[in-house]
Parts: sequence; C-alpha cells; structure tokens
Amino acid sequence: MLIVALLALAVALAAAAMAAVALRRAQQPPARGSADALPEDVVGLRQEVAALQAENADALRHLSVVRYDAFGDVGGHLSWSLAMLDDAGHGVVLTSIHGRSEARTYAKSISGWACEQPLSPEEEEAIEHARPA
Repeated sequence: MLIVALLALAVALAAAAMAAVALRRAQQPPARGSADALPEDVVGLRQEVAALQAENADALRHLSVVRYDAFGDVGGHLSWSLAMLDDAGHGVVLTSIHGRSEARTYAKSISGWACEQPLSPEEEEAIEHARPA
C-alpha cells in the first residue's frame, strides 16, 4: 500500500511540473516568424492588404446564373445564361440555349456592365444579379 501511495505521489508531482511548464509557454509571446506571431508593422500590413485588393479587382468574381426555358415545348430549365464579371463590370456572358434537337452556345463581351451587342432579357438579368449591391 505504501508503494502505491508513493507511486501516486510521484505521478502527481510529474503532472504538476508539466502543468507549470505548459502555463509558462502559454504566457510567453510567440516566437518571431511563427504562425501565431502578431504583426509589428500594422501600416505595412495595411499596404499589403490594399495591394492584394487592387490585384484582386481584375478577378472574375461576380458570378450569376439564370436558368430558363427558351422554348415552350422544352421544359426543365435547360437553357442558361452565366455572367462572369470583375469589380469594374468587365467580363463575359455565356448563354446556352437548349432545344429539342440541338443546343447553341453564345459568348458576349461585357465592358462596364454593358454590352455592344443586344442582350436577351435573361442575359441582362444575369448581369444585374452579378452586380455587387
């Protein structure tokens, strides 16, 4: 019985020592260069974020799909128009019109949220839904 008590005391002392080491590590600031390190140069980080936002402005990130029935005899909303635009409204609208025996696909260039070619109501709707609020 005395051996079990001494063994339990040794385990308890080891656990207390490990807890003290863990507590000290948790209170220390993270090492420089580690993933958890806090930035020291907030102005530099703001400049980096602004540069990334400017670089990202050209990305086709405003997307919208409008599905519809192009013909009365074909159901299932198989026809669609897809608008893919950047922040300035430059990009493309892709349209696929499905009929009973064939499907046709069209691409129209969009510049400044508008198109030089005539747009279908569904293409205009896709552009409007892609426009940020």
